[in-house]
Amino acid sequence: MAESKIGFVNSDRVMREAAPAVRAQQRLEKEFERRDQELQRMAADLQAMQEDLERNGLTMAEGDRRNKERAFNDLNRDFQRKQREFREDLNQRRNEELATVLDKANAAVKRIAESENYDIIFQEAVYANPRIDITDKVIKALAEGK
Repeated sequence: MAESKIGFVNSDRVMREAAPAVRAQQRLEKEFERRDQELQRMAADLQAMQEDLERNGLTMAEGDRRNKERAFNDLNRDFQRKQREFREDLNQRRNEELATVLDKANAAVKRIAESENYDIIFQEAVYANPRIDITDKVIKALAEGK
């Protein structure tokens, strides 16, 4: 009976360390940087408004206090909406980017498997002996653009 050649790829590590994955993460950070900064600014504004209401709310005229509370609630609602949209957009773009990286990684795994005569390569395992781990080869192949 012929001996089988088995390999293992840590796909989480590939998605963290491979050059295409790192570039995808950098693109996402750059793409969403402005919106993230806007959300941080809004959060700071909300914090300042809340502190002002807590500190001065009892001494304010009733109308002024109501107006500030209304402004706070409006800004808070706008902040919550923008934060939800930001998360949804970021998740969608991350999934798009990671799908592209995953396609490249799977192609690299297939090329390695064919060129080195592997019978099977696992991506999920409870335990894999480091001897059969080909993750470094896959990361290297992706860095070389193969």
